[in-house]
Amino acid sequence: MKYLLATTLLTSCQFILAQETITITAVDGLEITADLYQKHSDAAPFIILFHQAGWSRGEYLEIAPKLNELGYNCLAVDLRSEGKINGISNQTASRAKKAGKKTSYWDAFPDIEAVVKYVKQSFKSERLIIWGSSYSSALVLKYAGDNPNDVDAVLAFAPGEYFKPEGFIHSSAKNITCPSFITSAKSEKSNWWKIHEVIQTSTKGFYVPATSGNHGSRALWGKFSDNEGYWKGVKEFLEGI
Repeated sequence: MKYLLATTLLTSCQFILAQETITITAVDGLEITADLYQKHSDAAPFIILFHQAGWSRGEYLEIAPKLNELGYNCLAVDLRSEGKINGISNQTASRAKKAGKKTSYWDAFPDIEAVVKYVKQSFKSERLIIWGSSYSSALVLKYAGDNPNDVDAVLAFAPGEYFKPEGFIHSSAKNITCPSFITSAKSEKSNWWKIHEVIQTSTKGFYVPATSGNHGSRALWGKFSDNEGYWKGVKEFLEGI
């Protein structure tokens, strides 16, 4: 598989906080756009960030730099589900539409596979973590269950059984062996609790806010008064793995 870099990545062990845009080629030839937030050496733990439906990598404009501060390098990815958020258009989805490719939630799964493979080949990270929002949070749980040796932890913000047949995500989640963390808005707990229950590890965690909370990774945005509870849950999980 051919992987194309849109820009030259920094190679020094000393990094300033920077964002670079790269492209990664999926198995069907579609170029996937992603923003690299690399503040640390290649050996630092790495988090791949996937957005919710109808949005873009812009979901993580505020979140990724904060994860940098916690010691992680990050890659915020445009999946082929079309949309725009925080002024950032989804370039992957635009290419997919022009090429006449399908852009359903499930059609984005090969994008996740390609990006994980790229990061594993291109970085020497001590830990690789995948993180999803809304529909992509269900997909990262599926990926972690289907590929138990590929990732070291998984975080899912508002997952659910968004796919058919019934129990599609459950059937993969029961095979997860890495640490997992699930959270959502308060009212959404019932969407994912059974998924959480079938994960057969002692390293799984969750957070349900006392407030109404918010859907997806945006729950961490500073504009929401209850974001600190979510951040506390995330930090405690990351520190424990």
